[in-house]
Amino acid sequence: MTKAFNSRCKRWFATAATVIAVAAPGAALHAQGSAASYPNKPIRLVIGFPPGGPNDLIGREVALKLSQRLKQPVVVDNRAGSNGEIATAAVAKTTADGYTLLFGSSGSLAVSPSLQEKLPYDPIKDFSPIAVVASSPMLLLVSANSKYNTVADLLAAAKAKPGALTYGSAGSGSPTHLSAVLLESMASVNALHVPYKGGGPALVDLMGGQIDFYFGGIATALPLVKEGRLKAIGITSSTRSTLMPSVPTVSEYGLPGYESLIWYGVLVPAGTPKEIVAILSQETSAVMDLPDFRKKLADHGAEVLNMGPDQFRDFLKTEIEKWAKVVKATNAKGG
Repeated sequence: MTKAFNSRCKRWFATAATVIAVAAPGAALHAQGSAASYPNKPIRLVIGFPPGGPNDLIGREVALKLSQRLKQPVVVDNRAGSNGEIATAAVAKTTADGYTLLFGSSGSLAVSPSLQEKLPYDPIKDFSPIAVVASSPMLLLVSANSKYNTVADLLAAAKAKPGALTYGSAGSGSPTHLSAVLLESMASVNALHVPYKGGGPALVDLMGGQIDFYFGGIATALPLVKEGRLKAIGITSSTRSTLMPSVPTVSEYGLPGYESLIWYGVLVPAGTPKEIVAILSQETSAVMDLPDFRKKLADHGAEVLNMGPDQFRDFLKTEIEKWAKVVKATNAKGG
C-alpha cells in the first residue's frame, strides 16, 4: 500500500511540475503579448481637479495628443477633491495594466506626504512614473496701489514688523500657501496667513488691499497684471520665465535656491509592465516636442518640463524631501 501510495505521489508531482513548466512560459508569453498589442482599447486619464482649472486644461491637452499618437481614445476622468489626493489614491488601487493613468501634480504627490498624517497611498511605492510634462511657476503679487515694488521692499517690511504683513492663499497646504511658507522660512520673516476657499476670493481681496501679498498662477494673474490691477514683483522659478521675462525671480533678492513650482506628470500604478511604461514614456515625450502642444501650455501659464521615468522618480524623491523640511520647520498644516 505504501509503495502504491508513493508511486501515485511521484506521478502527481511529475504531472504538477509539467503543468507548472508549461504554464509559466505561457504566462510570460501572455504578458509579452499584452504589451505587444498595447493599447487595444480606450485609456482613462484620471485628473484630481474639476474641469476648467490648470490641472484639467493641461491634462486634457495631454489626453488629446496621446490619443492621436496611440490611436486609441484617452478619456479624461475628473475626480476632484482633497487637492488631488482622492484621484491619486483611486489610481494607486487600480489594475496595473496601462489602461488607467494618473495626471498628477506636485500637491498630492510631493507636498501631501508631509501635510497629511495618514495618506492612503505612497507616491514612490504605489506608482511607476511615466513623465513629468510641465511646470508652472507662480507670481508674487501685490495690489496696484501697494507701496512694495520689489521683493526686497516686501521682505524689509516683514522683518521690520514681524507678523504685521498678511498674505492670502487658495487654502491651507495649497501651493499658494507653501510658496509663502518657503519664503518665510528662507528669509527668516513672519507674516500672517489668511486662507481662502480658492484663489479667486484671495485675488479679489488682494486687489482691494485687504491682504498684502499673494502667490498666484501666471494664467490667472497675468490678465490682472496687464490691466494694471496687480503688480508682479517676483516669480517663483529658479530662472526668469520666458512667459514673463521682465519679472525677476524671488531668488534674485538674496534668497538663492528659492524655487516653488507647480508641476504636472503622468504616472501608472506600480507593477505596470515595463514594456507598457516604455511605450507611454516614449509617446508622452513625443507629445512634449509638438509646437502646438507647447503653445497650449504657454496659454495656460506653463512650460514643458520633460523628464522620463528615472528622472521623474529622482525628482519626486527630491521634491518630497524638500517640502518635508519646509513643513517640519514651519509646522504648516494641510486642509
